[in-house]
Amino acid sequence: MSKEHAVQDAQAAFTGTVEPVDADRLDEVRLTAWMEANVEGFRGPLTQGKFKGGQSNPTYKLSTPSRSYVLRRKPFGKLLPSAHAVNREFKVQSCLHKVGFPVARQYGLCTDDGVIGSWFYVMDMVDGRTNWDGAMPGASSEERRAVYRTMTDILAALHNVDLAGAGLEDYGKLGNYFGRQVDRWTRQYRLSETEHMPAMEKLIEYLPATLPEQTRTSVVHGDYRIDNLIFAHDRPKVLAVLDWELSTLGDPLADFTYFCMAWVTENGGRSGVMDLNRAELGIPELDEVIELYCAATGRTDVPDMNWYFAYNHFRLAGILQGIKKRVIDGTASSAHAKAMSARVEPLSQRAWSFAERAGVR
Repeated sequence: MSKEHAVQDAQAAFTGTVEPVDADRLDEVRLTAWMEANVEGFRGPLTQGKFKGGQSNPTYKLSTPSRSYVLRRKPFGKLLPSAHAVNREFKVQSCLHKVGFPVARQYGLCTDDGVIGSWFYVMDMVDGRTNWDGAMPGASSEERRAVYRTMTDILAALHNVDLAGAGLEDYGKLGNYFGRQVDRWTRQYRLSETEHMPAMEKLIEYLPATLPEQTRTSVVHGDYRIDNLIFAHDRPKVLAVLDWELSTLGDPLADFTYFCMAWVTENGGRSGVMDLNRAELGIPELDEVIELYCAATGRTDVPDMNWYFAYNHFRLAGILQGIKKRVIDGTASSAHAKAMSARVEPLSQRAWSFAERAGVR
């Protein structure tokens, strides 16, 4: 597909699916039996394709004569503690679907490694479109503006979800979100550390000493960006938010400032819009996005975001360091993993530059 039409079928990461081979191939006999017993309305035969994109929880398209499903599983091999919790992905999406938030319908969770070799869950294959490039090549300025405003509205809607009403009041710990997250990603980084990175060492010292006050608690998606949303084919309506692996209860400003990272990140064919001619393209400026989000969530303003940008870059560096270690160990599940792992040190240096802007003490 050409760059001018870089809007692809939903959940078909990058250029779609490939035939799974060797260890990546799922046992279709056992999986079919599980689907027959656990997925309402399932009728075989079943065929499988593995999505090329993503290197965290491997994702498959399961096709039958009448419909298609998506399966996400834990990677095979040794995993970091608390990582790849597909059971949590299944829970949060199930609960949010019940209260009308746009997520894929969930069909079943399997915690028996004997079926395909790891835990997995099955959800609906949503028919829509995903924008892989924040520049939205081929779209009109009106379409881009509507998409960015809709993304902001949907994030605000997530942060406004009543936790008790959705059955998610126990989905995470309350309070000290950033303290827990900095500690988590520090530990994860140490467990997958492959070399000494001075910027990461400075951040590990700086971030816990300068934690911002948490004033609200909501569901936090953890990876809210343009390519994790499925839009309707014919309008800027979000049909489903994808990739809930990092979700928990926490400070909604973590999500919002992560979303805002697009405005301080170069595009490079990904979600960044910093180096784009936003006025010409119709992409709202950051001030407008902040105003829209605040109006929808009842805030008067948001704090200076430099600390949050430092934290989000640090967290991304920690995530990619885990991928880097898996590349070295030979367990990474994507051809893109090696290239992504090379971004760890530049991300840590970028994080430190934001820390310096926030005020190093």
